[in-house]
Amino acid sequence: MNINWQLRQLRLKIVYYGPAMSGKTTNIEQIHKRIDPSNRSNLVSLKTNEDRTLFFDFMQFELGKICGMAPCIQLYTVPGQEYYKASRKLVLRGADGVVFVADSSAARINDNLESWLDMGNALNEMNHPIGKIPLVVQYNKRDLADAVSIQSLHQSLGVGKYPEFEAVAFNGEGVFNTLKSIVNDVIFQVQKELQ
Repeated sequence: MNINWQLRQLRLKIVYYGPAMSGKTTNIEQIHKRIDPSNRSNLVSLKTNEDRTLFFDFMQFELGKICGMAPCIQLYTVPGQEYYKASRKLVLRGADGVVFVADSSAARINDNLESWLDMGNALNEMNHPIGKIPLVVQYNKRDLADAVSIQSLHQSLGVGKYPEFEAVAFNGEGVFNTLKSIVNDVIFQVQKELQ
């Protein structure tokens, strides 16, 4: 959470985390193209050799004010490849909430688990353990022929009690349900902290 008292603006950072090619970027692109351009910034892409980090800000006026401040939501993705571990930790730093995007393909179960554990370790190192930060899990690519059952994905990750959503981010299915859930959880947490 970043507060600009002069502008009476509250910046909230939400990070989309998950294995490479799980659909993090597709989620962000779908959200960006569907939000009124007058309420959002441009999509910024920091390209690496194999992947990229995307981010943009948006204002949701229907959220109302929190302690008299207008919330501005910042959405980020992290590069999923193993050798970008330091970059992922850097992007994750200061996150107010996380969306974990799991790939539903049977061939990606181990990649999902490695990324989930990596995220948990990174959050622990930042004194932000998984149970203390708003977290939503999205099971993306539900349209794949080899998509694993939600129950199997849930069990393989050991997700616990976090909100879970099915998605086909490529066509926008489940993208905004996931976003709405994490934004609501983050705002609830911030309101508790500011009172």
